[in-house]
Order: sequence, then C-alpha cells, then structure tokens
Amino acid sequence: MILGYILSGLVTGAVFALMGAGLTLSYAATGVFNFAHGAVGFLAALVYYELNVALGLPTWVCAVVAAGIFAPLLGYFLHRAMFRGLAQAGETAQIVGTIGLTIALPALGLLLVDLLGLPSADATALPRGLGPFPAVTLTVLGVPLDSTQLITFGFAAAAALGLWAFMRHTPYGLRMRACVDRRRLATLRGIDADATSALAWMLGSGLAGLAGVLAVAIVGLDATAYTVLLFASATAAVFGRLRSIPWTFAAGLGLGVVQNLVAGYTDFLSEITGLRTAVPVILLFAGLILLNRSRERVAGSTAEDAPPPDYLAGIPAWRRRLPWALALAGLAVFTFTAQEYYVGVAAHGLVLALVFCSFVVVTGIGGMVNLAQAAFAAMAALTCGWAFASGLPFAVAILLGVLAATAVGMLVALPALRLGGRILTLATLALALLADQVLFQVDAFSNGTIGWQLPALGFGFADTSDPRVRVVVLLVLIGLVALLVRNLERSASGRAILAVRSAPAAATTSGISGPRTKVMLFALASGIAGLGGVLFAVSKGSITATDLPAFAGFVWLAVVVLQGVRRIGGAVLGGLIAAAFPEILANWEISAHVGAILFGAGGMILAKHPDGVLTQLAGQRHRRRQRRQARTHAALQEHVARAVAAPRAQPADTGNQPAEIGIQEADAPIFRLENVVAGYAGTTVLRGVDLEAHEGEVVALLGANGAGKSTTCAVAAGDLPVTAGRVLLNGMDVTRWPAHRRVGQGVLLAPEGRGVFPGLTVEENLRTWLTDPEAVYERMPQLAARRTLAAGALSGGEQQLLTLAPALVRPPAVLIADEPSLGLAPLIVQQVFDIFAELRERGVALVLVEEKATEVLAVADRVAFMRLGRIIWTGPRSEVDGDRLTAAYLGVS
Repeated sequence: MILGYILSGLVTGAVFALMGAGLTLSYAATGVFNFAHGAVGFLAALVYYELNVALGLPTWVCAVVAAGIFAPLLGYFLHRAMFRGLAQAGETAQIVGTIGLTIALPALGLLLVDLLGLPSADATALPRGLGPFPAVTLTVLGVPLDSTQLITFGFAAAAALGLWAFMRHTPYGLRMRACVDRRRLATLRGIDADATSALAWMLGSGLAGLAGVLAVAIVGLDATAYTVLLFASATAAVFGRLRSIPWTFAAGLGLGVVQNLVAGYTDFLSEITGLRTAVPVILLFAGLILLNRSRERVAGSTAEDAPPPDYLAGIPAWRRRLPWALALAGLAVFTFTAQEYYVGVAAHGLVLALVFCSFVVVTGIGGMVNLAQAAFAAMAALTCGWAFASGLPFAVAILLGVLAATAVGMLVALPALRLGGRILTLATLALALLADQVLFQVDAFSNGTIGWQLPALGFGFADTSDPRVRVVVLLVLIGLVALLVRNLERSASGRAILAVRSAPAAATTSGISGPRTKVMLFALASGIAGLGGVLFAVSKGSITATDLPAFAGFVWLAVVVLQGVRRIGGAVLGGLIAAAFPEILANWEISAHVGAILFGAGGMILAKHPDGVLTQLAGQRHRRRQRRQARTHAALQEHVARAVAAPRAQPADTGNQPAEIGIQEADAPIFRLENVVAGYAGTTVLRGVDLEAHEGEVVALLGANGAGKSTTCAVAAGDLPVTAGRVLLNGMDVTRWPAHRRVGQGVLLAPEGRGVFPGLTVEENLRTWLTDPEAVYERMPQLAARRTLAAGALSGGEQQLLTLAPALVRPPAVLIADEPSLGLAPLIVQQVFDIFAELRERGVALVLVEEKATEVLAVADRVAFMRLGRIIWTGPRSEVDGDRLTAAYLGVS
C-alpha cells in the first residue's frame, strides 16, 4: 500500500518538480519571481488541447508545438515586453506585474478560443494526455500504474536530466550560471546578460509549458488549478533555495510523495476540512521560515524600491487639494442624482477602497508586500457574523470582527520580522491560503455554505440599506483613515517606519525597534482591512466563506499599485475602478476576459512606470510646468538682452587663446576618455576626466579615497553610462557600447575585490574567457591542482591570480585593474605585478588603480593624479616626486 502511494506521488511530484525547476531557473538568472509561471503552463496546455481537438493533430505533435515552440516563444516575448523592464524595477512592481499576467494570460487564451470558434474545454472533464487513449494499465513493483502516469514521470525525468546537462556541459549553460552567480561580473567578462536572461525565460517557460501539458490529464483545463500548481512548485523552489535546480527537482518529487502519504494515512485529520489538501501550503510556509534567514535582504528594507519624487512640492496646498475637492463634489452630485443601481456600484467601490487603504499602510508606507489582506477582511466579516448570530449586539459584533482581523494581522506579522521582499509575499499568501482552505471551512465558524446574515447599520433617520447612506458613511470612514495615515507619516512613528524601511541596521543602532514597528504596521493595516470586510458583509447583507477568497488579494494589490499604492487617492481610485469596470463590460456585453487582459496590459505598463498612474500624471504635469517656466525664462532673458545690449563687433584676439599642449604623438592612444562626466543616481562623481593609454603602456591612476578612481574604471569598462564626454577605443567612439560589447573589442576590467564567480569551479571560471584553460594550468600549477574546486573556496591571492591568468593566454587590448593588490600578501602582490609587466611587454595598454603607490610606480610609464572627480596632473613617472604624491593622497593642492 505504501509503495503505491509513493509511486503515484512521484508522478504528481514530477509535475511539481518540472514547474519548480522552471521557476527556479528564471528567478536565479533574472531576479524576478514569476507569479505567472502557472499561467504560462495553462496557456501551453490550452494550445495542446486545441491543436489536438480542433485540428486533430497527434498528441506528440501537439506537445512539441505547445511545450517546445509556443511556450519558449511566449517566454521570449514576455522578456522583451515586460520582464526585462521589471528586472530593473522595485519588488512591488515585479510582484504586481507578474500577478497581472497570472490573470491576463489565461483570459487572453480563453478569449481567443471564443473569438476563433474553437471547442471549449469542459472544466469537469480531463482532456486526453500523452500516450495511448484510453490509458493502458501496467504493473510496476507490484503497483498498478497507467501509461499516462509513467509517461508523465518519464518526460519529467528526461527534461530534468537534459536541463542539468545543458547547464553543466554547454557554453550557454555556463554563461547562464555565471550571470546567476555574479551578473555584473558576467557582463565584464563579455557575457550578454540580456540575451542570457532571454534564454532563461525561454527555458523556464518551456519547462512550465511541459508541466502544463503533462498536468492537463491530471487537473484538466482549469486556470485556477494551474495557479494552485504554481504554489506547489513554489514550495519545491523554496526548498531548493530558489537557486539549485537539482534540489528543487528533488523537493518537488518529495512534495508529491508527502502529499499522497498524508492523504492516505491521516484519516484522523478528515474532520479538519481542507487540512490534507493544504499540505503544500503548510510546507511552503515552513520552508520559508526555516530556509530563508539571511539570504534575503532584511524585511522592510526597500533600497530597490525607492519612493518617487514629490512632483507637487512647491505647489500651494489649495492647488494640491483642488482636484480631490472637485472629485469629491462630483461624487456627491452623482450620489444624489444618479439611479440607485449606479449609486450602489459606487458604494461597492468605496467598500473596496476602504479595504485598499490597508495596502497604503503596509505596502505604501511600510514597503512590505502583503497578500493576506483578503483573509483579514474575511476573518473580520465571518467573526462579526458569528458573534451577531450568537446574540451579541451588532456594534459589539463589529468591534470583535475588527479586533479579530487585527489579531490575525499581528500573527501574520511574525514572518515579517525575519523575512523580506518576495519571500515575505509568499509567506503571507501561504497563511492566507491556509486560512481559506482550513479555518474558513470550519462550519462552526463560517456556517457552511449558508453563511451569516447581517443587518444594515441604522442611524435613527436612515440606514445603510440605502446606497446613498452607504456612500456617505464610507466617505467619512475613508476620510478618517486618510487623516490617520497623514498623521502617521508626519509623526515620530512615521519617521521610525521610514527609518526601518530604508535602513534597518541604522534604525536599530538609533534605538528604533524594527519588530515593534512592523507589528504595528501589520496590526493597523489588518484592522483597516477588517473594517472594510465588515462593511462589505453589511452592504451585501450576508457573508460566506467564499465571498472574499484569498486569491482576491492578488487582484486587490495589483489594482492599488497600478493607481498608486503610496496615496489614499490611489486606493479610492482603485476601488471605484475595480467595482465599475466589470459592470461596464457587462452592460456593453463585452467578454469579461477583456477586463482581465487590460489588467495584464496594466502590469506591463507598470514595468516602465512602477509608481502608478497618479504619480505618472503628476510627473507629466510637473514636466509641463518646467517647460513653461523654461520658455518664460528664456523669453525674459532674450528680452533683457535686446533691451540692454547693443550689438558690437568683436575683434579677433588670438593672444588670449589657450596654446596647444604639446604636439600630437605619432602613435595615437589606443584608449581614451575625453572630458567624461558621470555619476550615480543624479550625483556627479566625475567632472570632466581626460585620460589616455597607449599600446604597451602602463598608466597608474592614483588618488585619495573618494577621488573617483573606481568610477573612472567603471566608465572605461562600460559598466556605468556617461552623462557627457566620450570614450574612444582605437579612435572609434564606444561611449554607448555596453560592457559586454567592449569586452568583445578587447577592453577588460579586473574589478575591485576579486573578479571571480565564487559558485563556479576554477575551470569554469577560466572557460568564461578561454576555450581551453590548459595553457593557464601550465603557467600556474597551483590553479591546475584546484581546477574542480569552487572559486569561492580559494585564498584571496589565488582568486586574484585566477582573475588575471586568462589575460596571459588571451591578452586584451586594454586591461583596467582596480586595486589589484588589495588584501594580498607581499609574495602574491609581486606575482600580480609580474603579470602586469609581462602584459606590457606583449603590447597591452594597462590602467592600474592602486592605493599602494610603491608597487604601481615601479611598473608605471605614466602617472595620473585624481582629486574630486578630476585629473589634476598627468605626466611621466620620472616627474613624480614625494610632494606631488603626498598632495594627491592627502587631497591638498
């Protein structure tokens, strides 16, 4: 019996493993956790089904087209259209953008099926899978298994083995693993990270497509089932630490077996509804807590998700409030003049807006993405219904509901104390699903499918059965929440939240309690969501366990973020849109799939404008004001110039013209920076840098810390774009070339620290630059003895030799070394500078940045001193004296 459970569990686990492997691959290579991974699998399954049923093609042909052609092409398209932009956006935009695709992709597929008149799949029937139909029963180790199960496991195992061979034994796999290990260094080694990311998305989508095709005979063509499948595969990916594909595959197989064993041997748990089906969710939460401690950044830290600029700064207060005052007046006129049906839609939108205000608190202010808000709303509504049915006064029942939501919010906050980013998002969603599948299914709490009846709120002269009264009540409550949020942002608590969000370590050293701040945010947000959930139930007149499903949190978060999650106005606009849009589509007899598709398009827009619609509109108005002010200023200057200055002829005066400095050398420099200006995040670091290097010349770039030496190296290598000026290579302008393209033309940067991929072996590190590393082993036997060892396990000196050794075999045209002797023993330093001397003899132009002037001056032909982002002196080594060297390092004139 147990063997049967294990073997059948391996079949289910194979699907989990395949999808988890694709999820791990795309995340590790690009840094974007794709919540739409299950939707890609569903779309591939739909293509497979339609090719088989509508066109009558053989199942193997349909599988090849769906999983081998369609799914990879879809992954490439999504990379070009969306994922490439999301990789540079903050985590909130990444999460919401992929959630948008989760809804949009299945809707797009189903809409095309309807428009083309193709046969629709019966959600209750299982389509034909690969292999014989009907399935043939075979006996394996005494356990009967049908041919579909065996084929599913066989294809999954073959795909896993093929992926492992691809990643370990092909140049493309090596490049991908190098990008996973150190993406920036990979570009400095000539690897096109964008092309590598595209390949990762294609492979990941192909695996999702294959999992979808194999699962179609198990779960059917139900988009929701594929979303649930995503979370099972996410569990496997988490146990693989979102990096290791073999561990992810093994975890997927184990998850399938555990789920089968729990279902078969836990009859005593049958009284707890939903507990056995919630095994993947429980394991997901446990894995997130146990396995993700220090690998993720600190919870609440949003260095990658910086707040947008305040485009309304400097605008009078009345101008800032005028649009909202006009909108409020328009809503008031609409409320008391429109038909009751449309007022009811507006009231429903304001109920959602009240719930959405909780996202403003926890995500907009706190910087933590929480997908459990729907569970908080459901918890409050069901608790209120249960308390009222138990005979408690309605006001007390409402209070108990809000308090219950607040208590659950504080419980959910516990993972936030140690998790951050997308890991926290997965944890909150796991808890929401657990509540949905277990707690809310307890009949004593939810009253089964009947639910709880709730009366309207009465005020003596009116009650909330009138939608106009509901609108007024909700506007008052939203106004109070807005006032609360405003005061929170301006209070000491608000400053503490900002400190914990932006710099957790600094906040702790300043005496600010990070855990207390996060728990307070979660409690406040869950209380607001709970109040919204109670009013949702009051507006509807009843509440059941299915009225506020956990997956609603997906849509809610995305709608708010698309409008602007940092403002209450974004929550209000999002609530009204979420309520009105489905009604508009229904009244115009437009397919509901259109709304989901438009929502996905909004997610794609979010990749380019991650701060939401309201911020984007404010930015457009700000730029228009700037253009008007610039035109006015220019016109005023022109008017003053015409009125004051009479035109005068200026005689030619060559006496004051600067003389040409020297005579152009016969051999032009192979590499040159011309008047380069560059910096980071709007801060200028380089202020007109001129630097050149000739063939077979060593240029030493010296200066104090903070002078701009490393920035100069980054600009030269193409790792940092320039604001002004040019970069020339052999007289060719390469200013706009990315780093990997410059490497292809012979510009190599050995970055500060160690330029190795720590997760790759010594030989794999060498193969990122060389076809055959044997020549390196002949020169450096110590590396040959460690060829199978991970580079991260080498000593610092060995790592630096590994960084520079390939240049001896395949010399670049220009080598830029940033602090090559940093932290090395004297003997290794001598070896490093011997390498530089040999490269100079072989005609390589070298630019060496060093703190230790003695060693670098011994090999330098020319020296450049840098101070405050400028080259203040350059000349031959023979003209460098002690005073000049001291002045450069002490930063004095």
